[in-house]
Amino acid sequence: MGLLDAILGRSKPVRPDLDQLFAVPSAALTLQAATGFTPTGLGSVCFAGVEGGGFARLQEDVRELLDADTERGGIPVEFSRDAYGYTWLLASHPADDTAGLVNDLHAVNTLLQDGGFGPHLLCSLIGFRHAEGADGADAAEGRPLALVYLYKRGTFYPFAPLPGDAEKRDNQLELQVRGALGDDLRVEKDLSRWFPVWGAPGL
Repeated sequence: MGLLDAILGRSKPVRPDLDQLFAVPSAALTLQAATGFTPTGLGSVCFAGVEGGGFARLQEDVRELLDADTERGGIPVEFSRDAYGYTWLLASHPADDTAGLVNDLHAVNTLLQDGGFGPHLLCSLIGFRHAEGADGADAAEGRPLALVYLYKRGTFYPFAPLPGDAEKRDNQLELQVRGALGDDLRVEKDLSRWFPVWGAPGL
């Protein structure tokens, strides 16, 4: 960082560190013990769509890579586009295979990054649900929670939408999760970057 950047308060962007994703399986165990939320086996990657044959071919490469095990009972990946025009890829694994899910999400991010589309990557999401019979289940049973990885920041944050049609989130739970996972994940310190991901695939 140069002197002018220091004076003006500017800083270099954080270099993406996809290997941070590999900390999620351990963090999931911590999260379950602390809050009763368990992995669902669903995860997704969000990126800004790009027109052109190169990007279309890359999407097909991603699909081919992740669908390689469908003949052995694996679940095909799903592509969708949200109301804001962003593309989502949804990957599915058994709920107890968080490591496999994370490997898929890492592979997708890596393929897009190595293909020159890193600037279009936004985030990855790992889904959780409150376990039946866990402490406080009467209030929280079946509630969704996501750990969201910000590609450009190399950090995670929790997103906990409240049940119902209104777009409201459980800020208290999100802060509880932040406290529980502070030693497991690189949690995003800037709360203004804890963007809501309403209706995201895998949530």
